[in-house]
Amino acid sequence: MSWLTEAFEPNFMRTALLGALLAVVVCSLVGTWVVLRGLAFIGDALAHGVIPGVALAQIWGLSVIGGALVSALVMAGGITLVNRRSRVGDDTAIGLLFVGMLALGVVIISAASARDLTTLLFGSILGVTADDVRLLVVATVIVVVTLVAFHRALLALTFNRDKAASLGMRPGLTHALLMVLVALAVVASFQAVGTLMVFGLIVAPPATASLFARRVPTVMVGGVLAGWVAAVGGLLISYHFNTAAGASIAGLSVVLFFIALAWLPLVVWAFATGRVFESDTGEPLLRHYGTHARYLIALPALIFGERVAQSVMKRLLPRFVTSGCVPEEKVPAF
Repeated sequence: MSWLTEAFEPNFMRTALLGALLAVVVCSLVGTWVVLRGLAFIGDALAHGVIPGVALAQIWGLSVIGGALVSALVMAGGITLVNRRSRVGDDTAIGLLFVGMLALGVVIISAASARDLTTLLFGSILGVTADDVRLLVVATVIVVVTLVAFHRALLALTFNRDKAASLGMRPGLTHALLMVLVALAVVASFQAVGTLMVFGLIVAPPATASLFARRVPTVMVGGVLAGWVAAVGGLLISYHFNTAAGASIAGLSVVLFFIALAWLPLVVWAFATGRVFESDTGEPLLRHYGTHARYLIALPALIFGERVAQSVMKRLLPRFVTSGCVPEEKVPAF
């Protein structure tokens, strides 16, 4: 237990933990819509698009946050402009601006010191200040309020853009609003994990939760929880093994996704055979576990909840029955 508590005894580690947890909330909430809409490439482009603004702000002695925000908004506006004024698709417009902004940032950074470059690209979460935490708190409030207010518009845009337009929800404006929120998440979080790592927090935790969850709020909550696990685990790894904190957090969030992905077939098999619900005594295994192996199989269902796991199985089991992988008589009644 001392291995866990020792890392967070210094004040700077507790401040870093608070900053990381807040960054996870901002990135996971916005990232849920990025994942559901298939806009991961845009998130990546915006994460790299702040580099020129941050670099110029550092060289000129201006506000780094202001420079990052202006650069991100220019990037988001450029994507929209190129898409509307030319025949190229979204992916081409994003790719062009992604390369252009990244190249411009590298050219500008070449005049900066190596220390500034490292901090810019990979963050300095152990150097998070009270001002950084306050910025993350403000960003969290803005993101939560905006997502609650525009939930219906974002939901309609995600699943049927034409339907959203027919209902008068102005999908173009909603899309632009989402781009601004992504830019805000990047700007508020890059001090903690760096511009190259913040994209991992935007995509990986919501993607992990989406493997098990069905409803958007559940994906958001699951993404935040998965991100928090990555934040705590990444800081522990960084403290005890002297690794880069931002990279450790972002890397662990990706590792958690693949762990969840590997567990998914085990959950399917457990539900298909009824072993999650039935033990030798006929009692639910989620309350009275059988062998240690059954406990490991049921663990993902425990983490995300029985109802969430059931909703996943309702969608997946018909495919397994159709393909012959699961006998129809083995499918439990929900």
